[in-house]
Amino acid sequence: MVGKAQRKKRNHHSIRDISRAARTRARTKDLDQIHEDLKPENVEKIKNALPDPDLPGMGKNYCIPCARHFTSVEAYEAHMHTKLHKRRLKALKEKPYTQKEAEAAVGLTTDNDAKRIANIMNANKDEMQQ
Repeated sequence: MVGKAQRKKRNHHSIRDISRAARTRARTKDLDQIHEDLKPENVEKIKNALPDPDLPGMGKNYCIPCARHFTSVEAYEAHMHTKLHKRRLKALKEKPYTQKEAEAAVGLTTDNDAKRIANIMNANKDEMQQ
């Protein structure tokens, strides 16, 4: 008897979080990208952008912290009072980490020589005090 063809197992087919995390169609901007948009020169560019017929509301009703377009002023103003908007504002109060801070957290600092020299100097002071 010839065996049946084996099919791929679908272990996570009904888990919502996994399937939503894999989506890229509704990808929003990351917080560090929004921090760039919140700089005064970029805010002016976004606010003074030309109308775009492909965007909701011709691109005029845009919430910069949430990176969302709205179809009307009323929808935009209602959004300003929602929990999602307030949470995003709270998250944006923290300044984003720089690349240097991220590398330092992992231990990839570039000032190893300065630390080594400081450690040697401290060791020499300790020896002289004894």
